[in-house]
Amino acid sequence: MRILLLVTAFNGLSQRIHQQLSLEGHCVSVVFATHERELRKTLNQFQPELILCPFLKHRIADDIWQNYLCIIIHPGITGDRGPSSLDWSILEQQPSWGVTALQADQEMDAGDIWGSQPFPMRSAPKASLYRQEVSTAAALLVTELMQHLRQGGFAPRPLNYADPSVKGELKPLIKQAQRRIDWLKDDTDTVLRKIHAADSVPGVLDELCGLAVHLYGAHRETQLTGPKPKSILATRHGAICVATKDGAVWISHLKRQKTDDTLFIKLPATWVLQSRLPDVPEAELPLLPDYDPNRFSEISYLQQDEVGYLWFNFHNGAMGTEQCQRLLSAYRQACQRNIRVLVLMGGDDFWSNGIHLNHIEAAADPAAESWQNINAINDVVEAILLTDDKLTVAAVGNNAGAGGVMMALACDTVVARDGVVLNPHYQSMGLYGSEYWTYTLPKRVGEAMAQQLTQACLPVGSAQARQLGLVDEVLPGTMAEFQRQLADYAVTMATSELYHSRLQAKRQTRHLDEQQRPLADFRRQELEQMHQCFHGFLSDYHRLRYGFVYKMCPRVTPPRLVHPLARKRPTSAVRSR
Repeated sequence: MRILLLVTAFNGLSQRIHQQLSLEGHCVSVVFATHERELRKTLNQFQPELILCPFLKHRIADDIWQNYLCIIIHPGITGDRGPSSLDWSILEQQPSWGVTALQADQEMDAGDIWGSQPFPMRSAPKASLYRQEVSTAAALLVTELMQHLRQGGFAPRPLNYADPSVKGELKPLIKQAQRRIDWLKDDTDTVLRKIHAADSVPGVLDELCGLAVHLYGAHRETQLTGPKPKSILATRHGAICVATKDGAVWISHLKRQKTDDTLFIKLPATWVLQSRLPDVPEAELPLLPDYDPNRFSEISYLQQDEVGYLWFNFHNGAMGTEQCQRLLSAYRQACQRNIRVLVLMGGDDFWSNGIHLNHIEAAADPAAESWQNINAINDVVEAILLTDDKLTVAAVGNNAGAGGVMMALACDTVVARDGVVLNPHYQSMGLYGSEYWTYTLPKRVGEAMAQQLTQACLPVGSAQARQLGLVDEVLPGTMAEFQRQLADYAVTMATSELYHSRLQAKRQTRHLDEQQRPLADFRRQELEQMHQCFHGFLSDYHRLRYGFVYKMCPRVTPPRLVHPLARKRPTSAVRSR
């Protein structure tokens, strides 16, 4: 089928659906809903048989939904309507929620229902629920939708609030007044829910140290307490610990409130507060702290027999210079433990997305900080590549992008969770890329495919990644199921009779590769290109980075997302309803 993805932004869910449908052989093109003239032109040229909207904040014009089959993927249960669906479900402590596929109609979210997928709620930020539970449910709905269209004869059911099975309702947009934290009355659970429900957009507006800021990245603190709610008790790696009436929470990131002429970006809390921050202690942790899901810690480690698991849970998967340096020290310390297999777990919501563009944008000299950051992450990748006394596994349970993908490829084995999306490219940010990708990527997929992946700048789903050789194994299921299977996989690897022969083969391969071309040469060549990206007069990197961190809407849909059929002249006016 010719399927047009009509989206507000090409976010992770849109990428997953794009990859899923493309792998099934459909002709999939993307158009951004923000530019009506481009949308009209695309409809005329592409003549889609289905318009699918996995992430759409705009209303579809009447003449479009009246002439084309338009299906909205809405992150709410049957009958739920409104722009703050997932936010309300968190605030109201719903035990379960869902995703609904509905047909566009005159009223938003009120069209005929093509299907619905429930999921159990967990205590987590909105963005985390969206990237995991909502994404998985949406993918299942799209599979079901395509089956209905292929088989024919399916009749969607009208939304009927008189039906007792319809539990959802129309909910208004949540305003900041409804999100406001009452620090004197709200307990820790309530504070966490309010920040979770606004993470990552729009954040909870508050005032800290006399500064109007939006709050993000809330984590429970189980030991520190303070006599006065809202007082800042401690800091940890850029986060602040804030007292509640019955405990405390960590808030990792803040964004200053927008003024008439100034925009701000999300940054570590201590960076935003700077000199306003009271004199409080740094609540230090060991370099390699034991894994504790109830403690706020960016880096943590768990050892089970001869397998070590290393988490690096950096906000949104971005890794700044200092974070990379800490990760390198933690990695080296983990390698000194008595283990046979070291599993790199990434973070709760992303495995890794490479260098930290927000940190770079906030630096006094963004080009110099870019250089420091890329060298710091290169040091981590180099350490992984040179580990010759144990086997390494990249456990990609969440999406990864750019340098994060290339860092995973430095491991001996890459295991991905079914449904994750990889973006193994840099050019959309105006970068050549580093992290030794010119060494690791061609070794896995060949020179021709390495060039195609890095130049096409398209998402790669786990199934396609397995076919290409980007990953070695795909494990199905939820995150909990993935981690259970991963543990079995790692133990089998550590106890295999082939362990020592595999380790020896790894050493021999690295030795031969080094003789053919030293690793240092790959790094030098990549960094020469990156230096031009950071400092070159004709480089687009700084402009593209600025647009990314300030969330500027692209003027047109990026050409890489437009199917060739959507660029051709129209033939006959074929429309489907």
